[in-house]
Amino acid sequence: MAITLYSEGAAREVTGSKHVLDIDGTRYLVDCGAFQGKRDECDRKNRALVRDPESIEAVILTHAHFDHCGLLPLLVKRGFKGNIYSTPASRDLANLIMMDSARIQARDAEYLGKQAAKKGGSFNWKPMYDEQDAVEATGQFVTVSYERPIQISRDIKLKFRDAGHILGSATAHVTATDADGRTVRIGFSGDLGRPDKPIIRDPELMDPVDYLLVESTYGDRRHESTVDAMERLAQVVNDTVKRGGKIIIPAFAIERTQELIYYFHMLVDLGRIPKIPIWVDSPMAVNATSIFMVHPECFDNETNEAFIKHHDNPFGFNELHFSTSVDDSKMLNRLDTPAIIMSADGMCEAGRIQHHLIHNISDPRNTILVVGYMAANTLGRRIRDGQKEVRIHGDLFKVKAKVEEIKAFSAHSDYQETWEWMSRMNLSSLKTVFLVHGEDESVEAQKKFLEGKGLKDVRIVEYGQRYEL
Repeated sequence: MAITLYSEGAAREVTGSKHVLDIDGTRYLVDCGAFQGKRDECDRKNRALVRDPESIEAVILTHAHFDHCGLLPLLVKRGFKGNIYSTPASRDLANLIMMDSARIQARDAEYLGKQAAKKGGSFNWKPMYDEQDAVEATGQFVTVSYERPIQISRDIKLKFRDAGHILGSATAHVTATDADGRTVRIGFSGDLGRPDKPIIRDPELMDPVDYLLVESTYGDRRHESTVDAMERLAQVVNDTVKRGGKIIIPAFAIERTQELIYYFHMLVDLGRIPKIPIWVDSPMAVNATSIFMVHPECFDNETNEAFIKHHDNPFGFNELHFSTSVDDSKMLNRLDTPAIIMSADGMCEAGRIQHHLIHNISDPRNTILVVGYMAANTLGRRIRDGQKEVRIHGDLFKVKAKVEEIKAFSAHSDYQETWEWMSRMNLSSLKTVFLVHGEDESVEAQKKFLEGKGLKDVRIVEYGQRYEL
């Protein structure tokens, strides 16, 4: 009898998290995320999915980012009938993410088909899944609150704790038992958050584990402090306003947008930035903000104090506007006075942010403000890395706007924060740490760092390799 672990995604790369726990031939999938990056490569990898989806017993979802939940509808479409376990907030956000992805794929198919027809070419690309597949996937969710152990099968007991990454994010403590009665405890960090972030709670410690699968997104970098973030944000806004420009912020619709709203609210209240229009131009971000408001169980004490006890909405103030129509979005591109525009996709690969970049990236008065992780080969990464000319919707644009980056907004722990989280746990039974969800430089650096802290067996998870537990 055997318990093995292997990865079908996020091994030596950041997106596409899919980890398989095999107990005597019964497979459980931890996360089912989409790859993000070069279009053709992503399409190929995402359609590959995982082997025999119909035979997977259950899915454990750590949180609702696209690179962790985005392929659940495809899994269901290909025959998966089991339960998908998540926190209540993750279920609500995942539904939003999956439906949005289905709509984007449908629009892409229509647009690319028309473009091919104009050029007299053929076009055979089909969306991976549609809205009905997303609806069916949502119907297979079983929600489990934090700190509520649940026996999800004869083989596995599951307990979620707050990962402090985004609303509803969780670490998964899995107790697996094989046919011989041998028990192994495995911890899945999912994406681990940072301490002292606004709105949501700090990452909570795990119970003791024998094996720990941990993310390494920032295994080779430290973040700026959250205290510095407020100062830098005010500085970028004030400098851009002096030039008469706009601040364009590619921001993930979930967590990053709400965090920025919170910070802008504070800066306006304190008189640290001028009262200019602040626009959220992302239908998903608008809907996600509504979901935030119905899940106060995920808020930290400070936000609960403001939101529940004083009835002060941290996601609403006079300067803040939500774009609710295409006409609103187009109007923003005609603005010639200072404004802040937050829009998705956070890596600039799709969505309304691309239109705002088209209209603003070549104006030296403006600022493109990077506030989150940009995966390799994405448009956002090319802008962040200083490329002088970028292609958007098939056309080349010169990058004349000032490009700024504030690293303090990351929702991922850096290597030191990850170690501080681990070191406060009881590690006496820990045999092996498995590193995932990081590019080569990051996982190599995190391995070396953890070994320097005295951990005896730190392994970088490789594709195609099974690890017996």
